[in-house]
Amino acid sequence: MNETILLTVLVENTVRCRGLKAEHGLAFHLQVGRQSLLFDTGQSDLVTENARLLSVDLTALDAVAISHGHYDHIGGLSAVRGLAPGAVLRAHPTALIRRFSRNPNGTTRSVGIPDTIQEITPPDAGPFCANSSPAEVLPGVFLTGEVPRRVNFEDVGGPFVLDEAGTQPDPIEDDQALFFDSREGVVVLLGCAHAGVVNTLRHIRELTGGRPIHAVLGGMHLLTASPERMERTVDALRELRVHKLGPAHCTGAAATARLWSEFPVELVDCSVGTRFVFHQ
Repeated sequence: MNETILLTVLVENTVRCRGLKAEHGLAFHLQVGRQSLLFDTGQSDLVTENARLLSVDLTALDAVAISHGHYDHIGGLSAVRGLAPGAVLRAHPTALIRRFSRNPNGTTRSVGIPDTIQEITPPDAGPFCANSSPAEVLPGVFLTGEVPRRVNFEDVGGPFVLDEAGTQPDPIEDDQALFFDSREGVVVLLGCAHAGVVNTLRHIRELTGGRPIHAVLGGMHLLTASPERMERTVDALRELRVHKLGPAHCTGAAATARLWSEFPVELVDCSVGTRFVFHQ
């Protein structure tokens, strides 16, 4: 394979380019030769406006892959499907269920699929392909499927629950990452890494036969990480010798600052409008 992959950040919490806008969410566009896909859709139709300003053609999408079923990753799906109704939607079977987060006062709030996109989710409209195991989305580009939870210092990153009463913990089993190989090593895109950054990267190493991890970009959900978790996460990233590290979205300001301090050479910007080029 000898393809160039152009990766564009369409939605993220921060923006540094004139004319573009940011929101709490994430969306990556990948152009792989003549084919393209969107990994997550942000929380609104902002993904389509930023795509227009960045000359990214969403009408040509071959696939839309969802990292997990939280509103800030799936909320823009209706707008995207309106532009590319033939694009195959790929997600874990449980990505489209109702889910909640527990507030400090014991009440809950919905954090799952918005009511506004219920009508365009399977089986009502558009092609859909569910996966819980690793799956190839485009040639050479894969979803991890469910990530094994093996290390004891990582958790889902918050009080996520499956019921409005807030009594049933949500393991967020639909959490998955996107990855592809490049000449320099494997490139990993994280939605939120609710399965844990270390769990995810070690799983991808297994799936790729021990290939080195070249770049890790996206949300790491370290907002509530304990000091022990941060220490062990830093140790794991150092052990993996990641060359490009782009913490984004839900990583958290304190965790991002720590990563910038520990990896000043490897850290890269991952705000709206940022582009990366990789060669397979």
